Amino acid sequence: MILQCSHICKSFATDVVLDDVSFHINDNEKAAIVGVNGSGKSTLLKIIVGKSGYDSGDIIIKKEATVGYLAQNQEFESGESIIEEMQTAKPEVKILEKKMHELSDRMNSASGDELDSLIRQYDNARHRFEQLDGYSYESEINGVLKGLGFEDNDFTKPISKLSGGQKTRVALAKMLLQAPDLIILDEPTNHLDMNSIHWLEGYLAGYKGAVLIVAHDRYFLDKIVTKVVELRQTHSTVFSGNYSDYSIKRQALLDSLMKQYMNQQAEIKHQEEVITKLRSFNREKSIKRAESRQKMLDKMDRIEKPIEENTQMHLLFTPKIQSGNDVLTVKNLSKSFGTLSLFSDIAFEVKRGEKVAIIGDNGTGKTTILKMINKMLAPDTGSITLGTNVQIAYYDQEHQVLHMEKTLFEEIQDTYPTMTNTQIRNMLAAFLFTEDDVFKKIKNLSGGERGRVSLAKLMLSDANFLILDEPTNHLDIDSKEILENAINNFEGTVLYVSHDRFFINKTATRILDLTKHQIVNYVGNYDYYLEKKEDNERAQLNDTIIAAASSDNTVSASANTPEGQNATSDTKLSWKQQKEEQARLRKLENEVKKIEAEIEKLENENEELTELLQTDEVSTNSVKLQEISSKIEKNTNRLEELMERWESIQ
Repeated sequence: MILQCSHICKSFATDVVLDDVSFHINDNEKAAIVGVNGSGKSTLLKIIVGKSGYDSGDIIIKKEATVGYLAQNQEFESGESIIEEMQTAKPEVKILEKKMHELSDRMNSASGDELDSLIRQYDNARHRFEQLDGYSYESEINGVLKGLGFEDNDFTKPISKLSGGQKTRVALAKMLLQAPDLIILDEPTNHLDMNSIHWLEGYLAGYKGAVLIVAHDRYFLDKIVTKVVELRQTHSTVFSGNYSDYSIKRQALLDSLMKQYMNQQAEIKHQEEVITKLRSFNREKSIKRAESRQKMLDKMDRIEKPIEENTQMHLLFTPKIQSGNDVLTVKNLSKSFGTLSLFSDIAFEVKRGEKVAIIGDNGTGKTTILKMINKMLAPDTGSITLGTNVQIAYYDQEHQVLHMEKTLFEEIQDTYPTMTNTQIRNMLAAFLFTEDDVFKKIKNLSGGERGRVSLAKLMLSDANFLILDEPTNHLDIDSKEILENAINNFEGTVLYVSHDRFFINKTATRILDLTKHQIVNYVGNYDYYLEKKEDNERAQLNDTIIAAASSDNTVSASANTPEGQNATSDTKLSWKQQKEEQARLRKLENEVKKIEAEIEKLENENEELTELLQTDEVSTNSVKLQEISSKIEKNTNRLEELMERWESIQ
């Protein structure tokens, strides 16, 4: 066991945040902490890493265990470039590398006892260097940085010039390279695109240490964790399994608790009625019996209601009128900012009743498309046509449609002046804004609270075409599920941008993947997209290979069109060209086999040489020690070259 939290309690003044919270994390275990916004998840992480105090309880971390912590809003300052900062993650590697070179140079001119001493030092240094994976450290740095979305030309950028999100990714990369025994992450996916999240999933799932995560990304949690700690109404409950397992078990537990609560309430009501009736007899025996029953009732352990009345917002989208079948038609759309081209000549349609998700890497232009549909940006070329009776409501991830100086009450009142004060208060209460909350200014609200205000305005709009930009940002898991149900039950049309794969999987009937400046269409949810994307990319790769062998390069790669049909090439390779391409591929396959054979040979040889170093015959012979150590180093360098060539061919 690497971490144990026992009976943790934490209050801010009279506000109890955590009460008797207990759980533990085993070595190599992957666990998540979940709960609604404000339930104390981030506070608990800060308590564990010593950045916040607590009122009572015990936190025990395994002796000598190293802990890495990534805060939700990471403060990361450095005067170094990204690559320079990464190289400090394991400072011992650089020190050992320098020491080994120095020892090797000195051994060339040494002899006798001095040479024996240098060889022993070199062997010790090399052994420690191998323990730290020193030979693969540079490639490990490159792999982690690229996995988290950095390109080669980003490596030399000074960290001081990066955005807040980029700095958080640098901090995450450095922590992963340091490989602590326990990684603690607070919303690690907030600044990552889908490819980076997918990479991080694989990295953490195979991580040799323990991982504790706070995240609202349910798909991410499903892929990684085997334990879920739920914080609800200040208390903790531990569930085994991933997020989907937790969701099922939690619902079953809530149903059971609700049944127990209702049964107890019925029993309490029955006993109170009996007590009242006994007292009404006004006889000594009946009064004593009433008092006895009252004492038993007073001693009863009361079951708390599992879900309080005001913990979930009420969300229902209802279009005022029905639109025509053709809701949106986009043709030949292009957009650039200076020399940066986001996309060119894209086209797609949206039909009535569809729920369409636009996905893609950060910076590909997804939000730009939504803004152009809403006439907030002008396209460079192309047309955007809305169908008959289409009424749009727009949810902006930056909440620019909200007026920062207005109160919540004024924001609703000014947008919908026909609503009465009571109607406005009831509406805001449905989105968890009660009493004096309604007089808070928009600028003083949290991201999640602004999101709820935007959703309230969206619901009041009566629109039949919802355009949503990252609607799940800042929403807790319960609120996401409510939004999912509202969208699935909506009789109108929805077009949205999201990185939340669980949300996409639950709501999308079609996915538009904005990749390589083009739109690729997938008819289905996110699981279907993952399945078909791999087939699509394999087909494109084959077409690219064929096109490269063609002298006129006129073969076009196949991709899904907006209507879901594959474009096919009109140009066919000649019989001779096909034979040449087959011969080229056979040549590469033969080279791969030779490389793999040499890699196996060198690895076996290094194992034998390492064992030889431990024998009495060699360990007492300085000349042989030097020869074998040099041979191992030479083999290792050759292995690096072979691996690079193997990866290049693959």
